[in-house]
Amino acid sequence: MRWVVFNQKGGVGKSTITCNLAAVSAARGRRTLVVDLDPQANSSHYLLGEAAAEASPNLAGFFQQTLGFRLLRDSARSFTHRTRFGNLEVMPACPEMEELEAKLDAKYKIYKMREALDSIDGFDAVFIDTPPAIGFFTLSALIAADRCLIPFDCDQFSRRALYRLLRDVEEVRDDHNEKLRVGGIVVNQFQERATLPGQLVEELREEGHPVLEPFLSQSVKVRESHQAARPLVFLARTHKVTRQFEALHATLIALEAES
Repeated sequence: MRWVVFNQKGGVGKSTITCNLAAVSAARGRRTLVVDLDPQANSSHYLLGEAAAEASPNLAGFFQQTLGFRLLRDSARSFTHRTRFGNLEVMPACPEMEELEAKLDAKYKIYKMREALDSIDGFDAVFIDTPPAIGFFTLSALIAADRCLIPFDCDQFSRRALYRLLRDVEEVRDDHNEKLRVGGIVVNQFQERATLPGQLVEELREEGHPVLEPFLSQSVKVRESHQAARPLVFLARTHKVTRQFEALHATLIALEAES
């Protein structure tokens, strides 16, 4: 199944959630691909470390070749790179993607990522990271995915943004991708002892929104994993947040089985 992690609000942990769920998937023996559609390339750096800056070919090259006429194009598979972690590969982003966005949008290339992923065999799971905006790359991701995960960081700004996001997903499903569904809301940076986070989550549940469990706790260990360019399951196997990601991944597997 293809999962897209999507939120227009920045700083809610999209790349952290994408890479850690993908890493757990890989550690469980599933061949897993991360597609980094954010020109900031945070997921690429998380998984490849310093090598991300030189990773080639990258997604800028993939999209560039769709803009011109070529008898022979590089296959989508050639844009995937192995990471240091078994069963885990990435299609890396780069800042140059931002320069291409207007051209790609003007030429209506929003289906190219779905076509690319349709052409790649051998992966059991795909996780797609997106920019913090509804633009060409985010729309491409939503069109290519089966299920959407929405990070929620337990404040009123994030809650107001959530309702817009749900409408956006509904619109993409109606216009471009009838398979797309909201897989669930991922509660991130949760503080158990604070009153407001629990209150906001409970209100979302009362409104009937699909809040997934477990919640992801706030922890400095997550920042340490960014610094080390090692997802938590490969850095701190027994840490509390690692176990939360493992349990959340199990929730996703259960959702896949229901589909």
